[in-house]
Amino acid sequence: MSSTAGQVIRCKAAVAWEAGKPLVIEEVEVAPPQKMEVRLKILYTALCHTDVYFWEAKGQNPVFPRILGHEAGGIVESVGEGVTELTPGDHVLPVFTGECKECAHCKSQESNMCDLLRINTDRGTMIHDGKSRFSINGKPIYHFVGTSTFSEYTVVHEGCIAKINPLAPLDKVCVLSCGISTGFGATVNVAKPTKGSTVAVFGLGAVGLAAAEGARVSGASRIIGVDLNSNRFDQAKKFGVTEFVNPKDYNKPVQEVIADMTNGGVDRSIECTGNVDAMISAFECVHDGWGVAVLVGVPHKDAVFKTHPMNFLSERTLKGTFFGNYKPRSDIPSVVEKYMNKELELDKFITHQVSFSEINKAFEYMLKGESIRCVIKMEE
Repeated sequence: MSSTAGQVIRCKAAVAWEAGKPLVIEEVEVAPPQKMEVRLKILYTALCHTDVYFWEAKGQNPVFPRILGHEAGGIVESVGEGVTELTPGDHVLPVFTGECKECAHCKSQESNMCDLLRINTDRGTMIHDGKSRFSINGKPIYHFVGTSTFSEYTVVHEGCIAKINPLAPLDKVCVLSCGISTGFGATVNVAKPTKGSTVAVFGLGAVGLAAAEGARVSGASRIIGVDLNSNRFDQAKKFGVTEFVNPKDYNKPVQEVIADMTNGGVDRSIECTGNVDAMISAFECVHDGWGVAVLVGVPHKDAVFKTHPMNFLSERTLKGTFFGNYKPRSDIPSVVEKYMNKELELDKFITHQVSFSEINKAFEYMLKGESIRCVIKMEE
């Protein structure tokens, strides 16, 4: 691969030209990496709901034309000036948030919210010079959350790349670069349920199922799944969910239903929908005195969270988390090792695989609610 170092690479990418329209496989030019940047050859990428959300562009600023994708596995092709921790041939996971290792957040044991590299969904260019590394006939194509993995080659800041065990199968561990780590980490790093405790998980998509998996691994005795789609329950059992509640089946708030089921409330709850009503229910369904609720889902930009202050004064705790509180470079390699050591199951999250030329099928599977994760194989 070193023969291409320093040169523009022509390759295929799936370009989103406008909101909600099928992606188009185009030949793009990918410029060499600049200072602190790395060019990656993407081998597998998965479709995450966040890609769909920004492709639809209903709740945020539309930035088009754009190359989406942020959950992937690949190999370092070449590195730019100043890159010291990665070399061509390294196996890596690009991550939508970063770790510069120098800011106050990166130096803190409690935070993974890097000042320099935290997610910025509106930015369509690289931090170094404010320019895109993608173009078609000289016209720039915008980046997405610093990763843009729906391309055979992409350029990513060094701080947004986790170097992983080269023996790890990239078609499986690619899902750890976003959704699965987010949900799993929200439970094990933030909610921290103890053995025998009760846990409620709101939303049984990929992130919610990963949160349930975290509760299962932690030894929770009851894991209550909450979702408006009753068809999800059978699948959720594989991830440790023991009971299912569909709020539509009751004529009272779901937090009251859960409190009745659990003698006053669950010990922990994890909210994975982004719906503000579900967030309120997740907080109000935890037990007074020791209950902890963790918010994972990203709400609409105008959403407002309302609850009575007595819910706090009666010793309930509300927490938020970002990417499961994992620092990408420091922590994600060890999560990959959990998979390699069979402490974490990933195969059951991957329900579909398509070739790159069929990438729009992955969107169809997700929009119909048929897939948990669809992995896209870049090489035909």
